[in-house]
Amino acid sequence: MSLSQRTGESAAKRVLRRVGWAVRDRWSGRPVVREVQGVRMTLPWSHRLPDYARVVPAYGQNLVKVATALQHGDEPLTVLDVGANVGDSTLQILHATDAHVLCVEADGFFLEFLHTNVDGDVRVSVEESLLTAGADDGVAMAPVRVGGTTRFEPGTSALTAPSVSTDELRSRYPAFEELRLAKSDTDGYDVELIPAIARTWSSSRPVLFFEYDHVLSRAVGNDPIAVWGDLIELGYAEVVAWDNYGEVIGRFAIGDVQAEAAVLDEPSDDRAHPYWDVAVAHTDDVEGLAALRRLVPANS
Repeated sequence: MSLSQRTGESAAKRVLRRVGWAVRDRWSGRPVVREVQGVRMTLPWSHRLPDYARVVPAYGQNLVKVATALQHGDEPLTVLDVGANVGDSTLQILHATDAHVLCVEADGFFLEFLHTNVDGDVRVSVEESLLTAGADDGVAMAPVRVGGTTRFEPGTSALTAPSVSTDELRSRYPAFEELRLAKSDTDGYDVELIPAIARTWSSSRPVLFFEYDHVLSRAVGNDPIAVWGDLIELGYAEVVAWDNYGEVIGRFAIGDVQAEAAVLDEPSDDRAHPYWDVAVAHTDDVEGLAALRRLVPANS
């Protein structure tokens, strides 16, 4: 569902919004300070987050709700934020709950804003790398930026930052060995990275939160369907899904998700949702399962 369809935006307002985006894209690196959903942050002028959050208040709040639901006792929540971008998810999680966050970001453009937003906060660590599921294969990856997001594609330029495998990442940051929540937003690579993260941190069985996009996954050579079999083998059991604007779609047994997600393969003009956000809990994670069930008591 497009922003115009979601909000009932008129054709005139849609044109005005797109003209505004085009102008801001011309000076994309200009830093601006914005308050987004109660959190003050520095963004590039081109970033779309304030626009989405203004007209769709639920946008991005599903991750924050998951983090809050997982908070238990006096121990800070340990969070991995892959594709941290400018740190917007991290800032909102820290605003809502007691947490320590490991941010992983490879795009030098967004790293400048990430450091502006989180440097000096002892609760945040930043890894300037491109996360990989395994050892570095030596393929040069170039950033492709659209609005407020980046995807990496094979290209002629060198990596904007070194790569790091999930195993190497865990060894570098022992404070995050008992990971509780892993978030990935990497424009198509999520279905590859999420099982790798789950394997690397299998001892702590983190709740997994990621962008599930059939089109982008296939565009970068990944099979979006395979992720469910991988996660079943790793012991994950239940899935909560939201649409691309943060509205609940439902809670499902993981074995049923492939059939439910068939809507993401409908022709683009007929498809209700371009992608889903999903949270997945392990069968042995009593607290994680309970948290998801509190957020979505029954399938909608």
